[in-house]
Amino acid sequence: MLEHLTLTSLTCHEKVWIMKNDSNLRKRSSYHHGDLRAQLIEATRQLVEEKGPDNFSVSEACRRAGVSTAAPYKHFKDKTAMLREVAAAGMRRQSEQMLAELAPHPDGSRARIVALGRVYIRFATTEPGVFRLMFTWSGEAEEDEQLHALGDQKYSVVQLEVAKCDGRTEVIDADRQKAFMLWSFVHGLSFLSIDGKLADGKMPADLESLLDEIAARIVPEAQ
Repeated sequence: MLEHLTLTSLTCHEKVWIMKNDSNLRKRSSYHHGDLRAQLIEATRQLVEEKGPDNFSVSEACRRAGVSTAAPYKHFKDKTAMLREVAAAGMRRQSEQMLAELAPHPDGSRARIVALGRVYIRFATTEPGVFRLMFTWSGEAEEDEQLHALGDQKYSVVQLEVAKCDGRTEVIDADRQKAFMLWSFVHGLSFLSIDGKLADGKMPADLESLLDEIAARIVPEAQ
């Protein structure tokens, strides 16, 4: 009977077959409750960082996640859907980092504006592939409603912080204009860095002072 078999009573080939299939069974069981989807998203993110969004392939993501090439289509419509999920996750991650960076600074302080610029640039230089995917991917990710909404939500944080510096919690047109100027600066600086347009591909040595000066010129501090 099978229940009486032990590894010591089997041939080498039988042992290898059992161990291989046991490993595959454990791997399949780990894909329950959305684990497979999360693993594919992470594999896609890694490849985007390594090769860029335009050189990403589904088959490579499957090999990285250790699944068949048919597996992604249980969770994603196509390659574009996989990339959009990575971009959306990047948007959320950057938003979370921005909010966390604000926490130590008092409301209405220019230090909060500087903090937003700091974390925005840091995300871009830490995850350049994902950052590029979020904004310039040739798959026209900007047309995706989810990404558009996440971008608006993140941008609204900047607008509100600008309003708070003027002692208000309601955003007006002047705040929107100032927020746009601030965003344009840090967004442009981020791309200059990841595109290697700065000296040695590095940020200015005293980035903090630069961000503080830009914030001081554009946003008055609440009295």
